Amino acid sequence: MSVYLHDIPLDQAQERFFQALVSAGMGGVLGSEEIPLNEFALGRVLAEPVWARLSSPHYHASAMDGFAMRAAVTEGASPSTPITLACSAPDPQTTYVDTGDPMPAWADCVIPIENTEPLDVEGSPAADPRRPYALRLRTAVTPWSHVRPLGEDIVATQLVLPAGQTLRPVDLGAIAACGHDRVRVSRRPRVAILPTGSELAPIGKPVQAGEIIEYNSLVLAAQVNSWGGGATRFPITPDILSAIQKQVQEAALVHDLILLNAGSSAGAEDFSAQVVESLGELLVHGVAVRPGHPVILGMINSGEERKIPIIGVPGYPVSAALTAEIFVEPLLARWIGHRPNQPVSLQTTLTRKLNSPAGDDDFVRVAVGRVGQNFLAAPLTRGAGVITSLVRADGLALLPRGVQGLPAGAPINVRLYRSVADIERTIFSIGSHDITLDLIAQYLSQRGAWLTSSNVGSLGGLVALRRGEAHLAGSHLMDPQTGEYNLTYIREYLPGIPVRVVALVGRSQGLMVPRGNPLRIVGLEDLPRAEVRFVNRQRGAGTRVLLDYHLERLGIAPEAIYGYNQEEYTHLAVAASIASGRSDCGLGIAAAAQALDLDFVPLFSERYDLVIPIEYAESPLLAPLFEVLSDPNFQSAVAKLPGYDVEPMGTLIAEVG
Repeated sequence: MSVYLHDIPLDQAQERFFQALVSAGMGGVLGSEEIPLNEFALGRVLAEPVWARLSSPHYHASAMDGFAMRAAVTEGASPSTPITLACSAPDPQTTYVDTGDPMPAWADCVIPIENTEPLDVEGSPAADPRRPYALRLRTAVTPWSHVRPLGEDIVATQLVLPAGQTLRPVDLGAIAACGHDRVRVSRRPRVAILPTGSELAPIGKPVQAGEIIEYNSLVLAAQVNSWGGGATRFPITPDILSAIQKQVQEAALVHDLILLNAGSSAGAEDFSAQVVESLGELLVHGVAVRPGHPVILGMINSGEERKIPIIGVPGYPVSAALTAEIFVEPLLARWIGHRPNQPVSLQTTLTRKLNSPAGDDDFVRVAVGRVGQNFLAAPLTRGAGVITSLVRADGLALLPRGVQGLPAGAPINVRLYRSVADIERTIFSIGSHDITLDLIAQYLSQRGAWLTSSNVGSLGGLVALRRGEAHLAGSHLMDPQTGEYNLTYIREYLPGIPVRVVALVGRSQGLMVPRGNPLRIVGLEDLPRAEVRFVNRQRGAGTRVLLDYHLERLGIAPEAIYGYNQEEYTHLAVAASIASGRSDCGLGIAAAAQALDLDFVPLFSERYDLVIPIEYAESPLLAPLFEVLSDPNFQSAVAKLPGYDVEPMGTLIAEVG
């Protein structure tokens, strides 16, 4: 049976790969090495247990600055019946010791110096309290008071740390304390990362149309290093079968694992499967996971009857990163002798419906927030090429094969990328997109708080508030009857829910067009022209409502506009469509036009508000948000964006409900 792009279940792929590793003698720890005990040992994994060579402390030590003595001589001492002890020759009953000093052989306790009365020969306070003639005590002590006995911390021969321990700063101290200056750790697996593709350009090189900045190897190398491996990034290899074969053979000589990035599908220039088959054994080509199904697993010959594993990693960034999480991290953990990463899991509730292919394990990136008593998961953009969906993700949810989707409100388990404590300090925003939300997130992070936003449009944000799925919603819905913003829709969609409407900004809406405005578009009246390709916002977006209102006033039918049904979810996505040449114009904000070097035809002014349920508006969670809105530096940063008016920022527009 051909294994080319023949998807098999994830567990079967992992088992097939593991059995091949065992047959090659690579099913466990690869080896060990002895290294100096210094700060560079941090994060390494112990290859063998650490047994104490030395007790700690290795002598009876004073735990205080004070006077060493036998506890028996203090018997009977009290505030009303003090006793006096000799401190000088010929028969001293006590002697001064500093913290950490060895205890005299005849002493079994220490009295802190502040609990004594040092005296001179005439019975007056001693000039040097550490070298008195005599010592007056007004309290009795028990044996071994304020003494660290030999072996109090560590006793010679005891187990200090087990094999498999990932060394922390405190572990380094414990190893040193018990007499070691070197430590035996698992050898770092050597991982070669080979980017391939004639379209790839190295980081820092100016790119032309058709060229793609190669950053997958950077992400993969960082993952490998963070998981205890040692990554080597090879230069880009063009899509030439013989060149890729040569690079793989070179890497196989000195590495334990090869990550061959891109070329894992079945296109004319996808050579990864051929390379693996020509140099060894192709075990799997295609795993039933999304994203990342064209994964390749194989073993290749490395000389002297040695075989090493190779993984063909898909080229899309999200697929590449998740492939590493699924296949590489558990493998490296096995090789260095500790358990695979076990992220904290959290039971959450989906904020919107999810569809999923029934035959695949579907990994979904989600933003997570706590609203009231509920943890919520908002699915992010699902494209395999959308690296920012991983940047913005708070966690990863799995829809196992056999599940074709989940409805909004369904429970779903999320493997967290952030701590629960951070999640609970996160403001969850669902609603209309605005660039100032990104600025707010930046200023909040400086105050130890976070903002997670999901762009579903103004109406979608109000619906989310009604369902209890957000702390706030950005909205700019104009009522065609009154010209007022948001209040009419709030009364309709949030009946009985008390909310506070706070102005964020005034902003200019207009038509974004390519630089130079080659089609000479000056208003909505130009949209029905045959040569004009329009790009719209999604249904429920405030910009879409604004457009429809003015089209109706002008008597322009939506179906007369080519591209009216082509939808994007953010102003920047509309701008990207125009900048890329897919569209000729779209309605949006001036800041988005400037961001992608477009021209802007201003048409309308509007107010963008934050709609906040009063229970959250008055909570400590949102206090940093209101601090940001009143911060002159933040206001100045927004004012510098084209088309923004910060005059209304922070103004209470109304309390509704």
